[in-house]
Amino acid sequence: MKFIIQIVLSALSVLVTGYLMPGVKIDGLSTALVVAVVLALLNVFLKPVLVLLSFPVTFFTLGLFLLVINAIIILLASKLVDGFHVSGFWSALFFSIVLSIVNAILGGWASED
Repeated sequence: MKFIIQIVLSALSVLVTGYLMPGVKIDGLSTALVVAVVLALLNVFLKPVLVLLSFPVTFFTLGLFLLVINAIIILLASKLVDGFHVSGFWSALFFSIVLSIVNAILGGWASED
């Protein structure tokens, strides 16, 4: 049940962030749900491999290269999901930063009982 709540909150975060960010287009709530699931799967399966392969670069940039990895994940999700379009790398980078902030706000709001 907790996973479903997290996916719904992530979908709302994707939807809110998509409306806030220029260069990002999301068709609707159903597309945002699919994007949230795809991002969750990519973060579980692909991101650890990318982090492992890029460890030296991540180490020398003091972790800032992880932002690039997040942008790559966002761009890949935009290629996989119809109705979700990110115009370029910089849009994906800023989208990932704003998405993290919105996710943190909604996650903190939802965890208050």
